[in-house]
Amino acid sequence: MSEESPEHQPSSLPGILGTVDDGIARIEAVILAVGVLLMAVNTVANVVGRFLFGESLHFSEEVNRILIILITFAGIGYAARHGRHIRMSALYDVFPTKVRRVMMVIISFVTSAVMFFLCWYSVSYIHSVYETGRVLPTLGFPIYLIYLWVPVGLAVTGLQYLMTAVKNIVSRDVYLSTTVLDGYDEQETEI
Repeated sequence: MSEESPEHQPSSLPGILGTVDDGIARIEAVILAVGVLLMAVNTVANVVGRFLFGESLHFSEEVNRILIILITFAGIGYAARHGRHIRMSALYDVFPTKVRRVMMVIISFVTSAVMFFLCWYSVSYIHSVYETGRVLPTLGFPIYLIYLWVPVGLAVTGLQYLMTAVKNIVSRDVYLSTTVLDGYDEQETEI
């Protein structure tokens, strides 16, 4: 039996939902890690090229633009999975657990619907960009390709919130995501 990394928490969702949740979590982690590493290597190589050889990498800015889009839209699903999105919870925190659970189900369903709507809308936007035929000036490949991560990230986030709603329906506790219980850390973090 392999030991799980501290960051990966196996899904507690039943059946196929748990399998999908675990698969998406692993793919997100790889995409985020590789994306951040590639961005760091690209930026360092550009700085080294500029200062040692007097020449910047002409494609560096475009590669970082692509990676920022990739990391951002892979990251929103990751943040939803770990219950890391900003919450306005002053009123929410006043209610008892049963009411908070119902509220979390509603919030999760509504957020999921918004993510799926934005996914649909982003696909129509990508189609309009595709029809323009625009390409990246240095790399020369079509711009619509760099935006393909937008609907993927929005769909994964919508799916994550949908699974959070299901988790709250089948559980007695309140969950911010499929693995994160509602609550606050009692330890203070000093900045």
